[in-house]
Amino acid sequence: MMVVMKIEIENNIIAFNVQYGKRKKLSIHIDSIGLLTVKVPKNTSEEMIIRAVEQKGKWILDRLYEISKAKEISKVKAYDDKGKFLHLGLEYFLHELIETSSLGEEELKNNLKKFYITSCKKTIGERIKIYEKQLGVKPKVIKIVESTNQWGSCNSDKKITFNYRLAMAPIEVIDYVIIHELCHLIHMNHDRSFWRLVGRIVSDYKKKQDYLGRYGTYMTL
Repeated sequence: MMVVMKIEIENNIIAFNVQYGKRKKLSIHIDSIGLLTVKVPKNTSEEMIIRAVEQKGKWILDRLYEISKAKEISKVKAYDDKGKFLHLGLEYFLHELIETSSLGEEELKNNLKKFYITSCKKTIGERIKIYEKQLGVKPKVIKIVESTNQWGSCNSDKKITFNYRLAMAPIEVIDYVIIHELCHLIHMNHDRSFWRLVGRIVSDYKKKQDYLGRYGTYMTL
């Protein structure tokens, strides 16, 4: 069973879904578009639900703000002096990244893509050396590619590819993707040994995954 409830947090009216089911604990989730869902055991009182949401109030507001900001960035894709784009996790006007004078939208878009590819190649080239040494591995081939569904990949021939759109992410997130793919040179599957190895170098790798899940759809041209 699911019902809709509302609560006021710091003068903000927040609506959320309450999902009752066979579970032992209450949990609060916010998806990538800002939908708040509270999953609770059957017969949980409304008072207990409200109290739990209030206790997580700051986290909820912060998360919704981040999602709202990401949506705003994604909408502003104007290829002019007011256009804003991400680079290494920060927001820039288009003219701060590439030359914009006397160029049409298609040419600006192509030039911006070239900028990201160059930036990604440079950043990956610099950062991967750190973790190659740390892990004691060396890929045979490293390529920067365009992909709509992968941030990186590694095959059995030790060829690693990275999505050029990673240039829009913060350095620490880029590092996570680099480490993830390098770890596949040791463990090809996503088994426990693989994640233990990743976690040994990036203890908060789930936060990096969360960033890509949250902002990935907005890291576009």
